[in-house]
Amino acid sequence: MEEKQEPKKDLLAGIEQEIKDVLYQYLKAESFTGTAGERASERFLMKHLSQIPYFADHPEYYGTYSIEGDPFGRAVCYAMVKGEGANTVVLLHHQDVVGVEDFKRLRPYAFSPDQLGEALLTIKDSLPHDARADLEGGKFLFGRGTADMKGGGAIQLSLLERYSRLKRLKGNILLVAVPDEENLSAGMRAGVKLLADLKERHGLNYRLMINSEPHGRKDPALGTFSEGSIGKIMPFVYVRGYLSHISKNFEGFNPLNLMSEIVRNTEWNMDFFDSVKQESAPLPTWLYLKDGKTHYDVSMPLSVSGCFSVMTLKQSPALVMEKVEQICRDSFENVLADMEHKNRHFAEMAGREAGKLPWNVKVVNFAQLRSQAQQTHGRRFQEAYEKKIADLAKQLNKGSMNMIESNFALVEFLFDYVDDLAPQVVYGLIPPYYSNVSNLYFQDLEPEIAHLSKTLDAFTWETYQQHYEAEHFFTGISDLSYTSIQDGTGTLETLRTFMPLLGTCYQIPLEEIQRISMPCMNIGPWGKDLHKLTERVSKEDLYEQTPRIINKAISVVLKEPGI
Repeated sequence: MEEKQEPKKDLLAGIEQEIKDVLYQYLKAESFTGTAGERASERFLMKHLSQIPYFADHPEYYGTYSIEGDPFGRAVCYAMVKGEGANTVVLLHHQDVVGVEDFKRLRPYAFSPDQLGEALLTIKDSLPHDARADLEGGKFLFGRGTADMKGGGAIQLSLLERYSRLKRLKGNILLVAVPDEENLSAGMRAGVKLLADLKERHGLNYRLMINSEPHGRKDPALGTFSEGSIGKIMPFVYVRGYLSHISKNFEGFNPLNLMSEIVRNTEWNMDFFDSVKQESAPLPTWLYLKDGKTHYDVSMPLSVSGCFSVMTLKQSPALVMEKVEQICRDSFENVLADMEHKNRHFAEMAGREAGKLPWNVKVVNFAQLRSQAQQTHGRRFQEAYEKKIADLAKQLNKGSMNMIESNFALVEFLFDYVDDLAPQVVYGLIPPYYSNVSNLYFQDLEPEIAHLSKTLDAFTWETYQQHYEAEHFFTGISDLSYTSIQDGTGTLETLRTFMPLLGTCYQIPLEEIQRISMPCMNIGPWGKDLHKLTERVSKEDLYEQTPRIINKAISVVLKEPGI
């Protein structure tokens, strides 16, 4: 007789309750981004991991990695289930959350999903229709961080605990939890260094990084896997004018006039259109604009500064900055021509002779402006510049100044050492920098990774009768941007030219990114209204589908049918 084989045990049986328990505790660690409160999540994670028998027996496989020079003393948390061989799957999530100011009188319930759900029912008539329907339907879990992204973190932590029970595992599972994703990605930039260190220390071969950010849906029956992440850079423009009293405005140069032209010529400018395989990046939009006045008087402002966001799929920083420079030049020419025309027209109407305006187009990048100051004032400038940088770094660390303010304070400082008083435009880049990444950009991916989305779609259809589509880029901006980089040398050269705070107040570990370079995928639960009062996550995705999809992905990538 043929011997009967024992059916394979379901490694994930009962994991739904574990995910819920972990998430509810994780949410209680109120880790608001850009605050010392982020360490609450760090403490939760270390306590949680220490109570897992595997890590109690193997303390060398989990811990924290401090972010160098961090003003809040934050750290990256990690834990690895060490199996056989070098092949490794990295599970990534961020543990910070955005604020809850919009919760108003419901703030006490922001991190308590059950109580928040009851409280929201009392104001359901004021909620958007879709949110009210989900609330009354009971299929979504409401609360800050439920979707973005402690829900995904709870899934990963619960999976890791299950893998730690296995007596033999083909490959390794490494979980990394980072702070500061919602701000400057200080956590992931440190996490890259940690990954490089662990790779060398344990001889790891990184096969794939799985992030678990929530995904959105236009069709409730269709989920999404992302095989990369959109890039983002933030060009800045600083316009220096020439002061005059408003009663003699033809003698001055109003920087507001020129900056308005630059803003109009960049906002939604199709010259920045970036598309890859029918996926398109959003067009540029301005995020910050401010004149240099600190009080009211009857003079025009001396300067205006601002910055805007450019999201990329394949465009390099160098190409983007070429376009920014050209827009600044064209805008300057247009404004000068318009001023000349109005000057002549005014003189004609006023019955007097029009004098020619003295201004010319002058557009420089930050490196060129700094070079002017260096050439004119030499050592005196250099010493003052280094002192200024050190002072800005201290203010950034204390939180008394942000990255945008620091950038423009440095540009203003340079003009103390620039003798040319003529109007000019200075342009450059403000941190942070996010590289566009996609598995498309890898050569000769192994078939199991190259076709992973199709494999997982077949799995979800067979198991849940639900399809998932694949996109090449996650468009919500994510820490996956630090999993690989194209032309790291060229990128670094561009950033050194255009980003004043690089290397002092802001670091990008490009060398380490190249050392850990790996394909990536975002596999997360269905979430809605991120950063809003009605933030929520699909319970079915959170507790049942997403953990099993991630488990399937790991089994395929590590060629480990045992899980």
